[in-house]
Order: sequence, then C-alpha cells, then structure tokens
Amino acid sequence: MAPTLLLLLIAVAVFFLGQMFFTQSVVQGVAVDANRLNYVKWGRYGSRIAGVVLALAAIMSTSFVIIDSNKVGHLKRVYGGGSMPAGQVIAFNRENGPQGRVLAPGFHFELLLNLMYEIEEYPLLSIPEGKYGLLTAKDGLPLKKGQFLAAGWAEENFQEMLNAEYFLKNGGQKGAQLSVLKPGMYRLNRYLFDVQIEEATSISAGEVGVVKSNVQEVDKCVPTHVSQEGSLSVPLVPKGCIGVWDEPLYPGMYYLNKRAYHLTKISTLVQAWEYIGGYTKRQIDLIVNQKGEITQKEREMPFPVPQDAADPAILVRVEGWQIPLDLRVLVQVAPENAPFVVASVGGLQQIEDKILTPAIRSVVRNVVSEEGMKVFDLQDKRGELEDKVEEQIRPEGDKAGVSIKEIRFGDPGIPPELLTARQREQLAGQLKKAYEQEKIAQDERIKSEKSRAEADQQPNLVAAEMEVKIAEQKKLALQKQGEGEKLRLLEIAAGQKAQAKVLGEARVMQLSILEKILQAAVEQPEIVKVPNVYVQGADGGIQGAAAILGASNLLQGMKAAAPKPVRKK
Repeated sequence: MAPTLLLLLIAVAVFFLGQMFFTQSVVQGVAVDANRLNYVKWGRYGSRIAGVVLALAAIMSTSFVIIDSNKVGHLKRVYGGGSMPAGQVIAFNRENGPQGRVLAPGFHFELLLNLMYEIEEYPLLSIPEGKYGLLTAKDGLPLKKGQFLAAGWAEENFQEMLNAEYFLKNGGQKGAQLSVLKPGMYRLNRYLFDVQIEEATSISAGEVGVVKSNVQEVDKCVPTHVSQEGSLSVPLVPKGCIGVWDEPLYPGMYYLNKRAYHLTKISTLVQAWEYIGGYTKRQIDLIVNQKGEITQKEREMPFPVPQDAADPAILVRVEGWQIPLDLRVLVQVAPENAPFVVASVGGLQQIEDKILTPAIRSVVRNVVSEEGMKVFDLQDKRGELEDKVEEQIRPEGDKAGVSIKEIRFGDPGIPPELLTARQREQLAGQLKKAYEQEKIAQDERIKSEKSRAEADQQPNLVAAEMEVKIAEQKKLALQKQGEGEKLRLLEIAAGQKAQAKVLGEARVMQLSILEKILQAAVEQPEIVKVPNVYVQGADGGIQGAAAILGASNLLQGMKAAAPKPVRKK
C-alpha cells in the first residue's frame, strides 16, 4: 500500500505542479511569441499525461495478485463495502470483512484489489490416507431443534458445499458438520471452516463393527425388536437411524464421524476363555531306591491366575473334598448376532463377565456335585462330564447371542492323599513287571553268555570229543586185551594144574614165585640188593656165586614166600 500511495501522490504533484508552472509563465508574460506559447501549451499537456500515467501505474499496481500453486488466496475487505447483518461472520455480498470467495492458484486481476482487500494465503488442505477431516462451520443457518450436528451433505453437491458462498447461500448450517473430508487435496475457505484430522476406522478380517448412531439421516425409522430364545427383547434400528444399527459393518476402511457414530468391534473368531489358576497344588512324589523300596516326599506348587485368563479355576466339592478344576470354553459370535450382543450387554467382554462366567461356574458345580459322584470321576469320566456341562451351558450362550462350541476340563487338583494309594499300587505292579522282565533278560543274557563261551571253547570241545572217542577205543582195546589175558591165564592155570600133579603144588608155587621175581628183577634191576660178602671158593667153582645169590634179598624173599612143608604126625 505505501508504494502505491506514494506513486499516486507523485502523479498528482506532477499534474498540478506542471499546470501551475506553465500557467504562471503565461501570466507573467514570459512567453510573448508563438513559439513560446506552443512550448507552454505542450508543457501543460505533458504534465497532464505524466500525471495520468503515474496515476494509472499506481492503480494497476494495486489491482492484481499472484497466488502460489499450492496455496489458496483468502480475502478480507477493508474499504468500500457495507456492514454485515448481525451474527453474520462471512461476507458473500461484498460487505466488509472475511469474504466467502477465495482465489485459486495463479494470476488474478481486479481493480484496486490490493487497495480494497487484505489478502492472505493458506496452504491447500491435505487429508492423508487412513485419515479423515472433521469440519466445523463458523457461519451458516442455526441448527434445528434436536440437532447437535449439521445435516449431512448430499453426494451430488458435496464439492459445491465446500465453496463458502454456495454453502452460505444454500442452507449450510453453522457448527460441527456430519459430512467429513475423505483423503485428498481441498481448496477450502479457512475463514469459514475449521478442520480436525482424525484416524479412519479400520475393521480387520475376523471381526465386524456394530454402529450406534447419534444422528438420523433418513426420514422414517421403525425399530425392530430382536430377541434370542429365552432372552430379553432388544431394539435395533435400520442403517441411518438413531440407535444400534441392525446391520454390522464388515471388514474394510470407513470414514465414520466420531461425533456422530460410536463403533464397537466384535470378534467373529473362535475364542478360548480359560478359567485357570488361583490355588496351590499339593503333590506327593514316590521315590524308588535300588532295593525297590518306595518312599514319599510332599511338595507344593502355586498356580497363579494368568493375565489373559477369564477367571480363576472353579472350586467344586465332591465327597467332601474341595477340588480346583481348570476349564476352557470355546465361544464364537456370528456376524449377524453382533448387533444383538452390543445392544443387549455392550460387548463380548460384558457377556463374559456378567452373563456366561457366573452361569458356567454354576453349571459346573451342579454337574460334578450330583449324587453318586466320586472324586476320581473327575478324571476317569471327564468326557462324560464335559458333555453334560456343554449341554446345559449352550442355551445360556444362545440367550446372549454367543455360540458355545466346546467345553474342556483341565487336570483336577485331586488331593494327593487320595492319589498316593493308587499310585503305590500301580508302582508296585510296574515294579513286579519290571523285575519279571529283568529276570527274563538275565536268563537270556546267561544263555547268550553260555553260547558265547561255548563258541569260544569250540576247539577244546572238539579235542575233548576226540579224546572221548580215543578213550572208548582204548577201553575197547583193553577189554579185548583183558579177554586175551584171561584166556592166557586160564591156559597157564591149566598148565600149572597139570604140573602140580607131577611136581606137587608146593614146587609149582615156588617156581611161579621165582619166575615172577626174576621177571621183576629184569624189569627193575634196582630192586635187587646184595650184601658185601667176601666169598672164596676152591678150584674156581660156582660156590661164590651161589653164596652171593643166597645172601641176596631176592632169595630171602623166595624163602619167605615158599610154602612150608607139612609135617606128618
């Protein structure tokens, strides 16, 4: 503005000072001839032209503006306009103040534009992917009774409603808007609209979204009362009405105005609710030593409740014993039942805490505490008990719109005093079997060792068998030899008998003894012992030899062995 006003002042000064200078020259008679008069005339014309040119230059410099390519020009009128009506914020009939129209990027020419308006540039509005823009209008018609959000814009004129002048002239309402800006670039009048960027709603696979609407977008809304068998009736409304919509939103991206809609996500996957922990488990360990003797050792193990558990284990009473029982329940919500779940209790967590958990605890206690139940039935008849609990709890889930898929018991915390006797009996039986198997194994090992030893002594065995055969042959030979000797002796005896008839029995015996002695002396000469006797005979006869022989031990033995003659009385 300052350069423009200065240029205008210079133009006015040139114009008037030129006129005054040349007019004063004529009056004083300075120009007396025709040439001087022409000089004055053209000087006055020149000063006028110069003033006009300078004035036009000043006006032109205030009549255009260039807006950057990524910005929007906003106008605020300062001079030449009227006053806006009371309560109006944005001018759209050229009143003074913030204007409804904006300047797009590029060159804009308007007479005295910069003189009449203040021009501000704002960046283009960018809504990134996965987000949306909440709009608030600072001007427009007031909200109707019962409204807390402005009515939504129709899809066919959505872009036109972003034009501030169109918005104000076509029923746009002041305040928070129901319509939102989806991802993209927008040339928005920031004098009229405030924008708040929010995260879009993403519904993943395996879940649905149930919408509770605070606004009505359709003309007629007739609630439908939905009820499961044996449950309370729950009102649901069609899409676009105030209340819980009877149609869920399936997986995808949604740009839901958080001021208008409350979304509850419900998982449609099978979920496991675990009732586990919250007790101390006692256990008696049986220890077997090398001698087969069984000893006992007691220990305790705490079982806290896991963070992701639905609730602690269920305490049941059977035969007077209080037993903790772990439990797992598989549940699922069908997509079409999700609105009923939200409308009835608020969500799956509320159903778990307020409806099904108390029902499950009650049903389990009733089933396992029936008359005739034994403690060991908790593990011996587990499948049968699970089926009974599942049969009784499934209707309770159906009432809340939840399908019970499966009931499974964990290991019951049976008191160790009851288990020890059974365990000792089983262990004794196992030890007996083990000993029997061990004995069989030892017998087999002995057989194996014997076979191995026999294999190692095979050469000796063969040699022994050969010796046995040789001994049998020797025995047979000796037998034959004995039979021959027997025959020989029989013949000798017969000969001696005949000899005795001739010589007499005494002589025959002496001859036999002498024969044996001589044979022994021949075979073993060392048995013959002769004393040191000096004998001398006459004429070199045999008297000396006879004397020596007579003195020997052989002859003495013969004499001793010889039978004595029998004297006749």
